Amino acid sequence: MSTFADIYGHDKIKEHLQKSIELDKVSHAYIFNGGLGAGKKTIAKLFAKTLQCEKHGIEPCNECHSCIQADSSNQPDIIWIRHEKPGSIGVDDIREQLIGDMQIKPYSSRYKIYIIDEAEKLTVQAQNALLKTLEEPPSYVIFILATTEAHKIPITILSRCQRYDFHRISIDTIAARLSELLKVEGVEAEEKAIRYVAKAGDGSMRDALSLLDQCIAFYLGQKLTYDHVLDVLGAVDTDV
Repeated sequence: MSTFADIYGHDKIKEHLQKSIELDKVSHAYIFNGGLGAGKKTIAKLFAKTLQCEKHGIEPCNECHSCIQADSSNQPDIIWIRHEKPGSIGVDDIREQLIGDMQIKPYSSRYKIYIIDEAEKLTVQAQNALLKTLEEPPSYVIFILATTEAHKIPITILSRCQRYDFHRISIDTIAARLSELLKVEGVEAEEKAIRYVAKAGDGSMRDALSLLDQCIAFYLGQKLTYDHVLDVLGAVDTDV
């Protein structure tokens, strides 16, 4: 996604984040909570990219050096905290990738933004280490914790973060986005087929887009019909 305008659904979240940028009231820590494929990482990336944009607007310019770096995942001041061992984010991950690095001022931007994906996998020791940094972070540091299970994150951390809950996107919203993309790609499709894919996405724009790609690839160059979608997704007509 290039801009917030490209994001369908989550209008209130977009509005609040853009307002905080416009008024220069950006928090030091955020919790993005929601189901798989809800759009947490997409908006986290876009929020970070916009904050670091050299034009300082409420949308990224997508032209400056920082935006180009962010698009290629090479922006040095947008740091993703990765877990070395599968299944958990340990205290060593936090110490090595965050605490030590955090004392170094931004290389080329206003902020150093740390994005912790699957934050529910923080071990107790990692949570305690993170809590200490959240209590008195440097002025240039911003944390974004993305999680599917906010209840697993201690209240001591939650209370220091602005929380945004990402809910399932409506079928109408997903269908509208799919229709728009099909027009751009020049693919003809039945309305019933589009709505079936949107419904199959089960509230996730990411999943719906993935399913649509499958359907288009299977019937490349043909009109995408309802029967085609049923065939690709291995489904049975709802009337049956």
